[in-house]
Amino acid sequence: MCGSFCTLAQSIEQLKVLKDAGCDIYPIMSKILYTTDTRFGKAKDFIKQVEAICERSIIHDIKEAEPIGPKNMLDIIVIAPCTGNTLSKLANGITDTPVTMATKAHLRNNKPVVIALATNDALGASAKNLGLLLNTKNIYFVPLRQDDPIKKYNSLVCDFTKIKDTIEAALSGRQLQPVFLKD
Repeated sequence: MCGSFCTLAQSIEQLKVLKDAGCDIYPIMSKILYTTDTRFGKAKDFIKQVEAICERSIIHDIKEAEPIGPKNMLDIIVIAPCTGNTLSKLANGITDTPVTMATKAHLRNNKPVVIALATNDALGASAKNLGLLLNTKNIYFVPLRQDDPIKKYNSLVCDFTKIKDTIEAALSGRQLQPVFLKD
């Protein structure tokens, strides 16, 4: 989970859906999300919710995230929400957060990563990174749409309700279609 604070409620709702479906979830949070209070809620409250749903402590530093690859701990990683900042780091091989380290470590095992993008600059500064990752092996996107094309014309937000379907497709080596949704 990354710091797209306005979409955390949707991400947490999907954690519940996945847990109810029998998934064993290892929560990973960016340092920003783990430590920042915003108008959308307090960090400690998000931490408490996520740990209660997942029934385990959150991985929130690079040292805890690094063994994910060498120990081959996971079948899939889902980054929900994924910010433009994290998207850019993934596209450029930067591993300076728990989320990017976990993802890099996981990808070494040739396993899928699902990105649930939520960013105001997806069609602006992050567009080249989105394009690069759309064409990267083992990277799959939760279908996206412009959330407010008039007022926020560069913004894209995934349809969080499609996370479970995207996971199922990614585990079969397929990108859920269409990637870009119409309203």
